[in-house]
Amino acid sequence: MKYERISKGTFLERPNRFIAYAELAGKTEVIHVKNTGRCAELLIPGASIYVQESDNPARKTKWDLIGVEKGSRMINMDSQVPNLVVKEWIESGHLTSDIRMVRPETAYGNSRFDLYVETGSSRIFIEVKGVTLEEEGVVRFPDAPSDRAVKHLQELEKAVREGYEAYVFFVIQMKGVRYFTPNMDTHPAFCEALKSAKAAGVNILAYDCRVSGDRIEIADPVPVVLESPRLREAVEPVIQWYRENHRDLPWRNTRDPYRIWVSEIMLQQTRVEAVNRYYERFFSELPPVKALAEGPEARLMKRGEGRGYYNRARNMQKAARQVMEEYQGEFPHTYDTIRSLAGIGNYTAGAVSSFAFGIPKPAVDGNVLRVLSRILASEEDIMKACVRSWMERAVEEVIPEQNASDFNQGLIELGALICVPNGDPRCRECPAAGLCLAREKGIQTRLPVKAKAKARRIEKRTVLIFRDARGVAIRKRPSRGLLAGLYELPNVEGHLTGRQAADYGKSIGLMPVRVRKLEEAKHIFSHVEWHMIGYEMLVDELEKSCGAEMIFAKKEELETVYSIPSAFESYMNLGRI
Repeated sequence: MKYERISKGTFLERPNRFIAYAELAGKTEVIHVKNTGRCAELLIPGASIYVQESDNPARKTKWDLIGVEKGSRMINMDSQVPNLVVKEWIESGHLTSDIRMVRPETAYGNSRFDLYVETGSSRIFIEVKGVTLEEEGVVRFPDAPSDRAVKHLQELEKAVREGYEAYVFFVIQMKGVRYFTPNMDTHPAFCEALKSAKAAGVNILAYDCRVSGDRIEIADPVPVVLESPRLREAVEPVIQWYRENHRDLPWRNTRDPYRIWVSEIMLQQTRVEAVNRYYERFFSELPPVKALAEGPEARLMKRGEGRGYYNRARNMQKAARQVMEEYQGEFPHTYDTIRSLAGIGNYTAGAVSSFAFGIPKPAVDGNVLRVLSRILASEEDIMKACVRSWMERAVEEVIPEQNASDFNQGLIELGALICVPNGDPRCRECPAAGLCLAREKGIQTRLPVKAKAKARRIEKRTVLIFRDARGVAIRKRPSRGLLAGLYELPNVEGHLTGRQAADYGKSIGLMPVRVRKLEEAKHIFSHVEWHMIGYEMLVDELEKSCGAEMIFAKKEELETVYSIPSAFESYMNLGRI
C-alpha cells in the first residue's frame, strides 16, 4: 500500500489518545493519532514522524500520524492499514490460490471479524491485529488490555466448531524482528485465549512488513511463541554451549537413523558409559536393519543381556520388520512415520527425526524435563502426561529449523552434565543461567517436582544352581509377564532351607551330591524387589533323570547363546558359572 501527501516532522507531545503535537516545516501542528494504543515507547519527544495530509479541507485536524522512526527502525502506526494490507496479500494469492471472494467487516455471532474469505471449498474468518510494540527485536500484542480481542478469539473457536476455517493474523508493522509473543505483562487473559484458540484449530499467523515513510506491504513470516519466550531466548546460548562442550559419543558421529535409533533405545535403559561398550558390538553382529529384522530372537536377547531392555529389544525387532515390509528396508524419513514404528514414542521419534534428518520436533526426556522445569520455574509434576505435553509444545515452538539437532541434543547434554539431578546444579557453568527463573528465585534444587512412585512389592525367592561337570540347568520363563521369554536359573518363591532346597532337587529328579549355600542378593525392578538367597547343588548327571522342563547349557553356550537377565548376575558369579 502506498500513501499520498506524506510529510516528515518531529514529534512534540501527546496530550490524549487522539491527538498529538508535532513540528512540521517549522510550525507546530495538531496531528490526529489513528492508533489509540499507548505507544509510549514510540512517541518520544524529538522522534521523527511521518504524517499524511488529509484530502478533506473541511477536517479540523489536517494531519494523520502514519509512522515513526525508532532508532534505525521504521514503524508504521496507522491502525487502519493492517486490514488493507492483509486484504491485498490475500487477493495476491498468498493465503490460497483459489480465492472466490474477500469481504471486509463481516458479522458472526456477537462479533464482526475483519475479513471473510471464500474459496472453492472453504469459508474463512480472519481477525487482523496490528502490532507496533517492539523491544530488542521481540514484538508483542496488545500494548493495553483488550477484552474485545479476547471475545474475538472465543468467537473464532466457535466458528471452527461450526466448520469454518479461522485465522488470527498479526501484522507486524515493521521489519527485522525476531519473534512475536502475546503480551503477558499487559493482558494475560489474551495470552491464554490465544493458546486456547490455537488448540481449538484457529491458525495463528504473524508477518512483518516492509515499511517506509509512504509505503507498507506484508513481507515475511515471523515465528510465533505462545508458550515460553524465556525458552526462546535460551535457544542460541544452548546451541553454542553444546557445540563447544558436548561429549564425543559414537552415535553423535553419524546421521544414520538406524544407528541413532538403536543408541536411543540403549540409552533409555542404561548409562552412557555402559552403552559405549555395547554400541559397536551390536552393529558388528547386526549391521543392517535387515539383519535385525531377520535375526533369531534369542540372539537379540543375548545382545541385550545385562542391560535390562528385553521388551525394548523385542519392539526393536518388530520395528525393523516394519521397516523391511512397509518401507522396503529404508528407515522412514518423517516424524509421523518414525513415530508409527513399534516401541517408538514421542521422545525417540523426536530424537531420530531431529538428529538424523534435522526435523524440528522435540526430544523431551528426563534430562530435558529437569532443565525446562528449572528454566521456567515450573512446579508442575513432570510425571503427569499433560505437563510433558506442555513442555513438548514449548520446545517445538522454539526449535530452530536449521539447528534442530544441536538444540535438542544441547538440552539433553545440559541435563546430563550441568543441570544435574542430584546435588546442586552447576549454575555458574550453565549457558541459560541468566534466563533460569528457578535460579532467580533460588528454588533450583527443589525442581523438578516428581510424584513419588508407589512402594515396590517385596518378593522372597530362592535361586537354585544345579550343575554337573559339563554344565548348568536353566529354564525359559513364560512368554508373558516379568522377564517374559528369557532364560533364568531355576528359582522358587520364598526362602528355602538347605534341606528344603535339596528336597526340591530330588522332587524333579536331580539328586544333589553336595549343597552349598550362597550369599544373599537383591535385584530391583520398577515395581518389585527380589530378595534372594541361593544354593549351588552338584549332581551326577543333569540330563539323566530330570523330570522338569530344563535346558542343560554348557558354559560357552551361556556366554554366546542364552541370555540370562541381570537379576541373576550375582548368582552367575557366585556359582562361578
